[in-house]
Amino acid sequence: MDTIADFLTIIRNAGLSNHNIIKVKYSNIKQKISEVLLKNGYILDYKIEKSKNILKIALKYYKKNIPVIHKIIRISKPGLRKYCKYKDIPKVLNGLGIAIISTSNGLITDKQAKKKKIGGEILCYIF
Repeated sequence: MDTIADFLTIIRNAGLSNHNIIKVKYSNIKQKISEVLLKNGYILDYKIEKSKNILKIALKYYKKNIPVIHKIIRISKPGLRKYCKYKDIPKVLNGLGIAIISTSNGLITDKQAKKKKIGGEILCYIF
């Protein structure tokens, strides 16, 4: 079972259905992905309810019905991992989107990985 793919699918479907807040089961990787999305302006906010083991995410929209996140594409899957060196990190929509990369320094975007000269596993593309 791919929990990251399920998480990304929930975000994608919630945006298409114009939901403002989504609730998912908490995990460290989901929190880190939410943190990257927040820093890059793709979501409004996220909160952790430790007592209920839930992660709440407030989605961001341009207008009332146009989500900021148009597409989320899962790249590295449990059956086929995709790794790359920092020189080979692809640009997402010529720099308009981001790639979330799992590195030894944690989850960072493609632009940060190129600045730090760190490669890693490409988790997903977001644009």
